[in-house]
Amino acid sequence: MAKIAAATGNEAVANALRQVNPDVCAAYPITPQTDMMQRFASFVSDGKVKTEVILVESEHSAMSACVGASAAGGRVVTATSSQGLALMWEILFIASGTRLPIVMPVVNRALSAPLNIHGDHSDAMGARDAGWVQLWSENAQEAYDNTIQAFRIAEHMDIRLPAMTCMDGFIISHSIERIEYLDDDAVKNFVGEYLQVNPLLDLGHPVSYGPLILPDYYMEFRRAHNEVMSKVAKVVLDVAKDFEKISGRKYGLFETYRLDDAEIGIVILNSAAGTSKDVIDEFRGKGIKAGLLKPRLYRPFPYKEIADALKHLKAICVLDRADAFGGSYGPLYIDIATSLYGCKEKPVLVNKIYGLGGRDYLPVHAEQAINELVEIAKTGRVKAVKEYIGVRE
Repeated sequence: MAKIAAATGNEAVANALRQVNPDVCAAYPITPQTDMMQRFASFVSDGKVKTEVILVESEHSAMSACVGASAAGGRVVTATSSQGLALMWEILFIASGTRLPIVMPVVNRALSAPLNIHGDHSDAMGARDAGWVQLWSENAQEAYDNTIQAFRIAEHMDIRLPAMTCMDGFIISHSIERIEYLDDDAVKNFVGEYLQVNPLLDLGHPVSYGPLILPDYYMEFRRAHNEVMSKVAKVVLDVAKDFEKISGRKYGLFETYRLDDAEIGIVILNSAAGTSKDVIDEFRGKGIKAGLLKPRLYRPFPYKEIADALKHLKAICVLDRADAFGGSYGPLYIDIATSLYGCKEKPVLVNKIYGLGGRDYLPVHAEQAINELVEIAKTGRVKAVKEYIGVRE
């Protein structure tokens, strides 16, 4: 039976990890993730989980320890934010390249410099092509649900790749929301027993991890990694169906909101989607057919499925909470534009950069985007493809 509670996003995800009861957790504190790992460490101290917690001297060491523990044959977790994820950069590729199903909640936070501890998506966007599965969460409930599902996805025998579950720093990690917790046994049965694949500690069958590969085979290895990624979307949907059976909550590769009959649309990640939905309702009341698409599976990016969901629109505003310096447009915009590129008839696209360093995303910003889309749909004219909103002049 589900239990209703008031909890922060960090608390909800810590409880998800408690229910999964992993073998090893190596972590280093960094705001705004610290509270999550502190809570999980308390569960260990109180005997509520049997996880071996490894305290390390940096996030680079945390991911290194996770790689070792996972290669040895354990179910492994960690968590991080911002500079911590950046410091793991080298080891992220080792974890994915050696097919280790580590699960890592990422509490999204701006990157330095200048130093900023508040939420934006710069950190996970910087790691989006590191070979990890990425799931993104609008609220604490989704962060909890995505974390549980991430174990099944990462550990699936056709996948065996690490997965990060993303949620907005402070907005979700520290805000108290209504959470519907699953029963402990339901989560335990859902994730199942951990199945080892070529563990280093199986001394009867010795293996080597991360050996040297020269140019004669390196490309084949990378192509194989890409082929595994192509199987992830189906597994995500299959796991979501099973999760719906125990929770009643439905998940897909992305969420659409009032999009089927829409003429204009917003594409946006994580917590800002909630604010945008309210504004879309207001415009619908005025007779303006606006809709929204919120990506959930961001890597691998479901290009075809998203194109099918968006191609009927006249105009789309893609809102990015991260910038791509020198890349002209935000990372989410680039992926949406790529997904629609092959369509014969396609919408006009504009890009808004918002909320960097935790700057508030307000209803007025969604209104600004939708009003601009209305004008573009009427006239076909675009003032500027990329624009910063909510920024001082």
